[in-house]
Amino acid sequence: MSLSTLDIDLYESEDPIWNPAMMAIPVPGIRKMVNMAASMQDVIHLSIGQPDLPAPENVVNATIEALRAGQTGYTMDAGLPELLESLAVYYSGRSQRKLTSDNIMITTGATEAIYLALTAVSAPGRHFIVPDPAFMLYAPMIRMNGGEITEITTRAEKNHQLDPQEVIDAIQPNTHAIVLNSPSNPTGTVYPRETIEAILQEAAYRGIQVISDEVYDHLIYDGKEYPSALSCGTDMDNLMVVSSFSKTYSMAGMRIGWIIASQAAIKRLRRYHMFTTTVANTPCQWAGVAALHGSNDFIQNMLVEYTKRRDRLVELVEQTPHLTGYKPEGAFYLFPALPEGVNGTNVALRLLKETGVCTIPGETFGNSCSNAIRLSYSTSLGNIERAFERIIPWMEKQDFG
Repeated sequence: MSLSTLDIDLYESEDPIWNPAMMAIPVPGIRKMVNMAASMQDVIHLSIGQPDLPAPENVVNATIEALRAGQTGYTMDAGLPELLESLAVYYSGRSQRKLTSDNIMITTGATEAIYLALTAVSAPGRHFIVPDPAFMLYAPMIRMNGGEITEITTRAEKNHQLDPQEVIDAIQPNTHAIVLNSPSNPTGTVYPRETIEAILQEAAYRGIQVISDEVYDHLIYDGKEYPSALSCGTDMDNLMVVSSFSKTYSMAGMRIGWIIASQAAIKRLRRYHMFTTTVANTPCQWAGVAALHGSNDFIQNMLVEYTKRRDRLVELVEQTPHLTGYKPEGAFYLFPALPEGVNGTNVALRLLKETGVCTIPGETFGNSCSNAIRLSYSTSLGNIERAFERIIPWMEKQDFG
């Protein structure tokens, strides 16, 4: 396996029948690394952000019961009424904002929700502001629709916190939307209330949309306050919030997400949704109802487990030559930096080839991250320990000078 393997686009075709906009969609670095690892033996994954804990028993039982009850047809395009109502009640209480079922639309995972939110407002000549690093889907979805992007760089030495003044200063006359992601993938950063409030206030004043990706909103550590954008703004006219059950209840493969927005926005998004996936999986929507009405013990136990993993990973990174880390506040990722000028893609490839540990190159998440790698602790503590039994000796042998 050569170091150029990552540059091979496994999905790209030069066939002229394809829409040129597809060229704005890169093959994700995550998929490239995982595809490569699939051909190898004895690989330890610190790569994919997928919970390794089993879904709660009541969620599994609700899925089975829905199937046995014949709940295999279409729901309404907006979603299962029982799930919409449950989410409206839940978010109204959590955000201290009165929401109804008409403020919510169920999607096939948060990925479809992000796709709908971004592509529904993207167009040639429209300008977007996105953090860097950021989840890999945002920029391609904007660019494939002709949008322009300004990236706001965050830095490891400041725990990758977003400076609201930098965001405000980046606003242009044609700025159409600002994308937020807290807790962040890939950094695990949680934005404080004052950051979100400042951005929402300026966006509302200027008539700019804010799209807030809150998929990791329950994975918050050390008792830190988590301010959803829903609890920070004054109205819904310029706000869309995206979330899902995937990370909170270990339901990643069940593909149930949602968008929360103004009733007018949801009405328009429903029309768009009808021509994409039409409806989300019906039995799994019933599982979502069960999740919302079940005990909170699953989330609390999950947080205890992830906190142990995070703390140990932070310790191991501190013990590793050439890696500079920090303490993530949420999600289940750490995004340590390599020395300036060191290519994180080459390091990730060599780690996989020479040690059998799969990580994700930092450049997957933004232009400013070429000297970083992403580590996921959504795997067992034993796997984390075994991975660093390989990584530390390997790093000790490297001379990045």
